[in-house]
Amino acid sequence: MTTDVNGAKVSLFVDAKKLKHSIHGSMFACVDCHKDVKSLVHETTPQKVTCAQCHADDHDAYSHSTHAKITKSGKPAAGCEDCHGGVHEILPSTDPKSPVNHANIPYTCGRCHGQKFLMESNGQSAQPFISYQDSVHGRATEKGSTKAAVCTDCHGSHQILPANDAKSPIYKFNVPATCGKCHTDVSNTFMQSIHGQAITRGNGLSPVCTDCHGIHSIKSHVDPNSPVSEQNLARDTCARCHEGVRLSQEFGVPGNQVKTYLDSYHGLATEGGSVIAANCSSCHGVHNILPSTDPHSTINRANLDTTCGQCHKGVTQKFTLTRVHQEDGLHPRDIGSLVVRWVRLIYVVLILLVIGAMFLHNAIIWRSKAVTRRRMQNPMMVRMTTNQRWQHLILLSSFIILVLTGFALKFPDSWFAELLGMGERLRSIVHRVAGVALIGAGIYHVFYLAAFREGRRLIRDIAPRPKDAFDAWTAMLYYLGLSRQKPKFGRFTYGEKAEYWALVWGTALMGLTGIMMWAKVWVGDLLARWWVDVATAIHFYEAILATLAILVWHFYQVFFDPDVYPMNWAWWDGKMPVEHYRHEHELDSTSLPEAGKPAQTDKTTPGANPPQE
Repeated sequence: MTTDVNGAKVSLFVDAKKLKHSIHGSMFACVDCHKDVKSLVHETTPQKVTCAQCHADDHDAYSHSTHAKITKSGKPAAGCEDCHGGVHEILPSTDPKSPVNHANIPYTCGRCHGQKFLMESNGQSAQPFISYQDSVHGRATEKGSTKAAVCTDCHGSHQILPANDAKSPIYKFNVPATCGKCHTDVSNTFMQSIHGQAITRGNGLSPVCTDCHGIHSIKSHVDPNSPVSEQNLARDTCARCHEGVRLSQEFGVPGNQVKTYLDSYHGLATEGGSVIAANCSSCHGVHNILPSTDPHSTINRANLDTTCGQCHKGVTQKFTLTRVHQEDGLHPRDIGSLVVRWVRLIYVVLILLVIGAMFLHNAIIWRSKAVTRRRMQNPMMVRMTTNQRWQHLILLSSFIILVLTGFALKFPDSWFAELLGMGERLRSIVHRVAGVALIGAGIYHVFYLAAFREGRRLIRDIAPRPKDAFDAWTAMLYYLGLSRQKPKFGRFTYGEKAEYWALVWGTALMGLTGIMMWAKVWVGDLLARWWVDVATAIHFYEAILATLAILVWHFYQVFFDPDVYPMNWAWWDGKMPVEHYRHEHELDSTSLPEAGKPAQTDKTTPGANPPQE
């Protein structure tokens, strides 16, 4: 069965309507492409048509492209029909329905490059296409722009080459010309800048358009997520090159420039959210960046009054004599820098002496008054035995060391990390030694509870009971002024019990996860690698929880409770005033001294509190 298309008989196996409207339907007869077909009725299936017989140049370019390479399936990554449409319905690129029409290119490329599993099966990623869709180019194209760049504008049409091929339009040294097809003025300005001149000389360390703006995820400079937005320029984009030492070592460009900017008023204001404080581009320019020795540079000495005058109206060259990047590591010899350096030195010494003397003065007075107040609190009784105080001291010391050395790894720029001043090797050794000490204290405490009479009594008295929940509720009502009945406690309050069992749980959990992280290879081989990741997450967040609990809960009990000011001394000498104990633990008649009898000595066990930290 046949039908007529342009005077030719066409098999009904071919959609005659589509063929008639295709670019080939108005130009050729079937046998012009199917040259092996000699008659309308043929028994054998026609051979696969090659487009090269008419489109030799395009086919030659395609044969060198990444699409022509054979994939794992044994076929080329993409053939002519994959991009241009069905074999018999190819439309010209000017047709809005054509897959290679400018507006449809992202969708056409996305049929493959937007499929995650397809791309990953060939060792690539679908992320570039996803990023493009969210870029300023992708959004403009989606809104109907015919000028916004699509895939073929940057990668080419038929001869699509990888980025490391010198002939590729996305090869680093070709990027300015590729972007310049649309952004001509910007590209010309860039090529005259210090960065563009370096690219012309073949310096691969110099940035091009994509190094600053991104590749597929290019966003408007007013978008806060853009690398060239006001808030991201200094800390992220410019810092990638100008904060490192490579430029200093290779080309003599002063290092440490970003840090000194961030320490300046401009940098601090920008970090605080200001969008009008000067950033790198405000002074150095955007695409027209030139060295200060160039008379056309915005930071040339002769042009500084104009550059600074953009924000500081009325400035003169005398104002611009002050250095901007004060601490650039070169120790400038100008009078202003020398005076600033001496002022800094004098004040550092003055601060250390004055504040140090103040601290020493107040510490002497505080100690004297605290000791005097302590001596006035009679009679005294034992709250913590010597054994318990040693357990507490080891727990206290190891915990503080673990907190400092642990968070120093997580927050290397923090003040306590700088205060420690440890290298990673020493920090890890100290952290693990403290961890072993903590675990050892925990194991000994279990032995203490089982083997010592005071330990067995401790575990009986500190065991949770239903009354503890009622005591907590009653205490809140009383201290909120909603009840006149003050709760009465035994040897341990509900708060002390909660803290003790939280300590037991936290020590066991931190010890277990710490060992798993220490023996990560063994654990990963025995179980699975993700167990180590889970242990790491638990270790970190449990550390935050424990640290905050100590600061908020335990430190209140020891230091900030008005009833124990200036401090609960039980952790130091094991004793506390009898009256205070009677006030807080009225139901513990066993520990309280009988009327007329002397207070208990350090050798007695009643009233002893567990180590708390």
